[in-house]
Amino acid sequence: MLDDVKRFDMSKRPRRQRLLPLAWALSYPDIIKHKNKITKVNMKGLKPPYLLLCNHNAFMDFKVATAAVFPHRANYVVAIDGFLKREGLLRAVGCICKRKFTNDIVLIKQLKYVIDRGDIAVVYPEARYSLCGTTAVLPESLGKLAKLFKVPVVTLICHGHHVNSPFWNLTDRKLKGTQATMKQIFTADELKTKSVEEINDIIRNEFYYDDFAWQKENGIVVDFPKRAEGLHKVLYQCPNCKAEYKMSSEGKILRCDACGKEWEMTELGELRAAKGKTEFSHIPDWYEWERKNVRREVDDGKYYFHSAVRVDSLPNADGYIDLGKGTLTHDKNGFLLEGEYKGEKYVLEKPVASLYSCHIEYEYLGKYGDCVDLNTNTDTYYIYPEGKDFSVTKIALATEELYNAEMERKKQADEKK
Repeated sequence: MLDDVKRFDMSKRPRRQRLLPLAWALSYPDIIKHKNKITKVNMKGLKPPYLLLCNHNAFMDFKVATAAVFPHRANYVVAIDGFLKREGLLRAVGCICKRKFTNDIVLIKQLKYVIDRGDIAVVYPEARYSLCGTTAVLPESLGKLAKLFKVPVVTLICHGHHVNSPFWNLTDRKLKGTQATMKQIFTADELKTKSVEEINDIIRNEFYYDDFAWQKENGIVVDFPKRAEGLHKVLYQCPNCKAEYKMSSEGKILRCDACGKEWEMTELGELRAAKGKTEFSHIPDWYEWERKNVRREVDDGKYYFHSAVRVDSLPNADGYIDLGKGTLTHDKNGFLLEGEYKGEKYVLEKPVASLYSCHIEYEYLGKYGDCVDLNTNTDTYYIYPEGKDFSVTKIALATEELYNAEMERKKQADEKK
């Protein structure tokens, strides 16, 4: 299918970053506007090359990274849709294309090329915006990557970007006082003495963040009148009546349309029930409660999703190709996408063990609503389920919990041998 369509050239060598004055001009005004403070730890005397690992909450992350590495050049890993209609510009400013949640040896070679050239390789290992301002799943491959490159590893953890522009409602709240910490966590020599597992453990510890906890601790007031709108995309299950897919939001109010219970999102980012018990005042706690419920379905063999879908393909940066309608199934076997395009049937299978997480979008591009995107090394499929009785957030949680359950089973089997 689509054999006559050109594919994005992933193997083209990343350019050394050009247009640095333009990158600085696009970054510093927002940094000044949000009064962002960058604190540097163990960075004295460190010069490129090094590997920079950044957390990911909003587009503002890229601007802070540009300021943090000043005046040095860097190459950034960016998803395929970021190159859409502007491939030339992104290549000129040093971006490297990646299809999310794929095993891509070409990307490793590109990053190694950047390191060997003496520049900074910037990676966003969560591979998506955080859904509720907390750390997303990190790949096990990070430790191997660090060992392979044999250069210092630095983290850049930003605080406040989710509060300012959450993934579920990207409107800029004009938050003042955002923060970032840039820290060298390994020297090249220290990497030699650490195992892959030890490196991964340290990276995970350094990557811990919680934007809503940060907001409360720092007394950051967000008086944006529509601050809760879109939150129901993440908090899709009511903790009062347990109904799924019946949540809605308007203004500063989150509501269950099944039982009628309401919660106010306060100016400090907490939830407060209008009447009765406040089940979860901390938004990430509600999200993790949903995860536990999904894991219970996985363990009981009850998790199952099937829907008619609309499908778009993005084989290159020129534009989306409408593949029409199909079906998506997600269960204990993983993902199964089936469809037909111009009389030719196609099937995309993603076994559970091949995906430790997946990427989702809310109201993507204002087209057909929420979507899941699944990738091969040569194509990206944006899949929009039809109807209202579903949540792409639950699909993402199920992807992670199916994978976790599979890895636990394999570990137990190996221990018995």
